[in-house]
Amino acid sequence: MNTALFDGYFDDTHTAFRDVCRRFAAEHIAPHATEWEEAGEFPRELYKAAADAGVLAPSWPEAYGGGGGDVFHGVIAGEELQRGGSTGTCVGLGSLSIALPPILHLGSEAQRQRFMPPVLAGDKIAALAITEPGTGSDVAGVRTRAVRDGEDYILDGSKTFITSGVRADYVTVLARTGDDPHQGLTFFVVERGMKGFEVSRALKKTGWWASDTAELAFDGVRVPAENRIGPEGSGFIALMKNFEGERLMLAVNGHALAELAVDEAIAYAKQREAFGRPIARFQAIRHKLADMVTQVNSAKALTYACADRMRRGEPAMLEVAQAKNHAAAVARDVCWEAVQVFGGMGYMRETLVERLARDARLLPIGGGTNEIMREIIARGIGL
Repeated sequence: MNTALFDGYFDDTHTAFRDVCRRFAAEHIAPHATEWEEAGEFPRELYKAAADAGVLAPSWPEAYGGGGGDVFHGVIAGEELQRGGSTGTCVGLGSLSIALPPILHLGSEAQRQRFMPPVLAGDKIAALAITEPGTGSDVAGVRTRAVRDGEDYILDGSKTFITSGVRADYVTVLARTGDDPHQGLTFFVVERGMKGFEVSRALKKTGWWASDTAELAFDGVRVPAENRIGPEGSGFIALMKNFEGERLMLAVNGHALAELAVDEAIAYAKQREAFGRPIARFQAIRHKLADMVTQVNSAKALTYACADRMRRGEPAMLEVAQAKNHAAAVARDVCWEAVQVFGGMGYMRETLVERLARDARLLPIGGGTNEIMREIIARGIGL
């Protein structure tokens, strides 16, 4: 799809980086996408390969092993890795982007040096654990509790829907250290192997199959106080900042999913014949594809505007909520229409658009539901 409309957001470093990401997706993801999706996981070694190629953490500080780029380098990685055809793989590789920000923004320098370089190098896997059974988007309802006991905290509770939770070496856990719904929340890093910490079960999902998703249990886990990230009660504000970045990348995932579906549908419409000619020559199909392209570009425009605002250091919580909701709707509609263009083949598991249509269903839920985003938007406009 022609990207000239958005050239103003990118410089030569972005263009070169896009080529690197596209080659990585073509060489390391695309040949295995279906296999990994069916298996429900991708090889752990891919983290290291992505780090070595510079596509795992392009926007993270160089001091900790990241690429040192700006927010648009992260946007490009999200877009181009999606072209490998496995959303689950992209999401699994990207779990560090939600697990590490609390450490970067709240942690001590010693904590940053301890936890971040191994993850950014692809040697360790990091996950974020917020959601609990029965709480969903109600972050203030978190019940997992950490109680101070000498030089440790005793952690009890459970988390669910945790991306990369099955294989994670470090889990950034939001726990309750006080009774105030918002000021009583604190982040801790729980490490694989700590007694009382276990993966209760691996979860099976409608889409994103290649990303492992877990339910986690904490039964009297003794977490050293040195693994507490920031002072007690600092978790909620850090989490709100975390949501801004997570929702931006979900918006990117939405328009990237949709763009890939459009490209697949256009290619298919050009070669699939009906009544003696390619179906792309029928007005019903041509107009459908024209609308799909327009929808994708509208989602890109809003998402890029948010990313540019964040690049300038300006708050974007309201705008990102809009971008996420719009991209989720575009991904849903465009992927569904791509299936329709393919007809019966679009309903077959061997067809990429079938997978994309399933993957798109998570976007109105993950990172805060559409309903929560609408509440943020409504409050932001004074309602």
